[in-house]
Amino acid sequence: MKVQTKKLVEKTQGFCDIIDITAKVQAEIQKEKIRDGLATVFVSGSTAGLTTIEYESGLVKDLKEVLEKLIPSNQKYHHDDRWGDDNGFSHLRASLFGPSLQIPIARTREVLIQLMGESE
Repeated sequence: MKVQTKKLVEKTQGFCDIIDITAKVQAEIQKEKIRDGLATVFVSGSTAGLTTIEYESGLVKDLKEVLEKLIPSNQKYHHDDRWGDDNGFSHLRASLFGPSLQIPIARTREVLIQLMGESE
């Protein structure tokens, strides 16, 4: 079994910037010639998160609008009072998505269910 660690570096604009990294992740999978396995994608930092979404301009705009309704950027948060940096909303938004994803790698376009645990 092959285990490789790769690094992508992305510059963001901040304030709900959404970047599509799909092609870069796929390129790394293809470069390593992995047919079946698991890709773990992780972003460090407490104001960044990962999700799967169709990267289509209307849907990206919808996601930004939903986030603004759920966690407004112009609201004062306790974090802002503590640190004086007015980015409490960024931390809260990132916590909704989480810092990592695990994506099964398979050649066929089927829904995969991976089960893990002890059996009887």
